[in-house]
Formats: sequence, C-alpha cells, structure tokens
Amino acid sequence: MSRCHGWEALDVTEGAADGPVAFCADLSPASLLAAYRAGVYPFPAYNEYARTLNEVVFADQVQEGRIRLVGEEPADPYAVSWWSPDPRPVLPVSAVHLSRSLARRLRNSLPWSTTLDREFERVVRACRGDRSPPWLTEELIASLIHLHDLGHAHSVEVWEDGNLVGGVFGLRVGSVFSMDSMFFHRSGASKVAVTDLAARFGQAGGVLLDAQRDSPHVRGLGGILVPREQYVRHLRPAACDSPPMPTATLPARRLAQPAGSR
Repeated sequence: MSRCHGWEALDVTEGAADGPVAFCADLSPASLLAAYRAGVYPFPAYNEYARTLNEVVFADQVQEGRIRLVGEEPADPYAVSWWSPDPRPVLPVSAVHLSRSLARRLRNSLPWSTTLDREFERVVRACRGDRSPPWLTEELIASLIHLHDLGHAHSVEVWEDGNLVGGVFGLRVGSVFSMDSMFFHRSGASKVAVTDLAARFGQAGGVLLDAQRDSPHVRGLGGILVPREQYVRHLRPAACDSPPMPTATLPARRLAQPAGSR
C-alpha cells in the first residue's frame, strides 16, 4: 500500500485512465485546491453503501500501489475517490461556440444577461438539485464556498427578467478553468453559461475549460480530448499574476456573434 501525505507528491500521469487515481477523505479547502492543481477532482461517496463499494472494488489496486492513498491516517480514505481521466475532455476557450439555433434565439427572442460571481452558492446548490448520485455533499459545498471567498472558485449566472435560469461553476487553476457542474431552468441556459465563461476567461488569459467528463453536450460546445499529460502542463501557475475575469453584467446576445467580435 502506497500513501502520499499531500497532493503535491501524486503523479497523476501514472494513474488509471478510466478509474480513480487516488482515495482521500480530506475535502478541506486546502486539500481541494491542491488536488485540482495536481489534475484531479473529487467524487464523494454519498452514503455508506457507496463508500463500502469503493473499498470492495478498489482495495486490491490500493494494496498493489496502483491507486494511491493521500492524507494522514486514520481518516477513512474510501469516503472520497479522486479522478483524472486520460484523455481529458476540454474546451479551448477560442473554440467554444453555440449552436446556430441557440444563437438565433439569443439574437431574436431571449432577453438573457450574464454575470460573474453574483450568486455562487445559489449556482452550486442549483447544480446539486435532485441529481443522483448527490456527489455535491454539504462538506464539499462548504469548501467550494470558502474557495470562492478566497477568489479561486467562480460562477457564471444566466438571468431572465431577474430570475436565475442557468449557470456553471468551478475552479480556476493556471490557464485552466475546471468546470465542476452546470444547470439550466430554461433550455440552452447552461450552454450560454459555459460560452460566457469561455469569453470572460479568455479575456483574463485563460486557455482551456476542463469539462472533467466527456459527453455529447461538451462536444457540441466545441469540446475535444487531449492527453492527460498535456492537460496537466496547463495547470502550472503563470509566471505573473493573471488578470481577473470581467465581472460586468453583460447581454447574452453578444455570445451569438463570432468569438473575435464579442
């Protein structure tokens, strides 16, 4: 059994391509930020059955050192699995785009606007909603809110007549914004949120949006797959402080224009 005492000692490029690369019970803000900087994201066990299943399925790989344990004993590591897919699904900020039909709706009929960090906790809780399994536990939400207060975690909100109709949230690490989750109450609102995030992040020197998990939704926005080793290189801190993302309330219809004219 091989145990790391911190995320900085974990080399994710040696981990499984389609399974957990580590187990660690520590979901504190410091642990969460260090993990994202190492290229991994958490999937907490939502009940005792899920926690036991982690141990039953993966204990042999842990004993053989193929999956690392991170953190100090005696904390139960199987409470949270940590993932780093290879290849990694990402969206280059310069390539994120809306479908023609959604762009047409924005130009012609949708009076939507977008904001940054206006309602971070509301976006996180809307993303949790009634989803199953409920991986956004209260402990994880509390750490995300703390990282938002410190300026590491951000949200984009989509509004219609004062009502929150969509959003996305995640962590900014190096030239990457790792998107944890998104939601919509109106069709297309989550896609507008991601496209708005790409525009704001690009203006702040960002290069990639990390989708974490591949899906037709991600591919439809311009997502591609890159080798994990290449993805991890983008997580390195910039040589100088990166500028903040623009925070102004902006009309969503601007996203229906070509990327260079937004």
